[in-house]
Amino acid sequence: MKCSKCGNPNVIIKKEQSGQYLCKDCFIESIEKKAIKTVRKEKMLDKGDKVLVALSGGKDSVTVLEVLDSFRKLNIIDLCAVTIDEGIAGYRQEGVDIAIRHAERLGIEHRIVSFKDEFGITLDEIMNSNPSKGSCTYCGVFRRAILNKAARDMGATKIATGQNLDDEVQGILMNYLEGNIDNLTKLGPKTTSKSEKFTVKIKPLREIPEHEIGLYVVAKELEVHFAGCPYAQQSFRGEVSQLINNLSENHPTIKYSTLRGYDKIREVVKEEFKKEYTVSRCERCGEPSANKLCRACVFLEEFGR
Repeated sequence: MKCSKCGNPNVIIKKEQSGQYLCKDCFIESIEKKAIKTVRKEKMLDKGDKVLVALSGGKDSVTVLEVLDSFRKLNIIDLCAVTIDEGIAGYRQEGVDIAIRHAERLGIEHRIVSFKDEFGITLDEIMNSNPSKGSCTYCGVFRRAILNKAARDMGATKIATGQNLDDEVQGILMNYLEGNIDNLTKLGPKTTSKSEKFTVKIKPLREIPEHEIGLYVVAKELEVHFAGCPYAQQSFRGEVSQLINNLSENHPTIKYSTLRGYDKIREVVKEEFKKEYTVSRCERCGEPSANKLCRACVFLEEFGR
């Protein structure tokens, strides 16, 4: 079998959606072009933006950094990065070290913020205390709070995260199955808010499957932390991920069709179920909140912090 684009006999992948066979160079080019096309199609960037990359050191965040650096080289945007240390023993430190090296390689501003320093508790401590919710719920809320605060402190106008196609489809199904229409309306390529207290979030990789991102970093010889979060398989997201992957064995394009279907109804659902609320400030920490206490502080009360 030869590469569908250049005829190179050294094919490394058959693309699920297009059926193309690609060699290493053509595959790398296809991933970068796809991400850049998504950025432009969804109007994720404006000239002069300072984009904060949520840089974990994993394959997704390193790929986002690589893609956005192409815009930086054209002097369209500036880049900075934040790495969050959730406090997971035997797992997180390798990713932190890799993130540091990538930031140094590109010469960009980089900060490391830990749950312990910011909230006085680690994710390990949370999960060892018989919590009322799953790990992803606590981790997601605390991570978003850190990123939003860091974006303001560093003067960032956008926050770029590494959600890939699998992540987006999991989010769609999770929220639908749980009947969480409010969260369902918040999904999409570019998350905005009526309040200037929240920084706009963008997802350049949302149309690229997870396994293709993994192959991309290997093909491009990018240093990444491949280990998965030890709490992931204990979560509802992990169960939904397994369900989707099982379906994909006989229906290889189902992730694409699920995302496309959601995107077609996204604005209608958002308009039909939109909620009017006033964003003020959390009485405890001063961060933006629609209630007296933000979700992070509500969770911290649960743990007596």
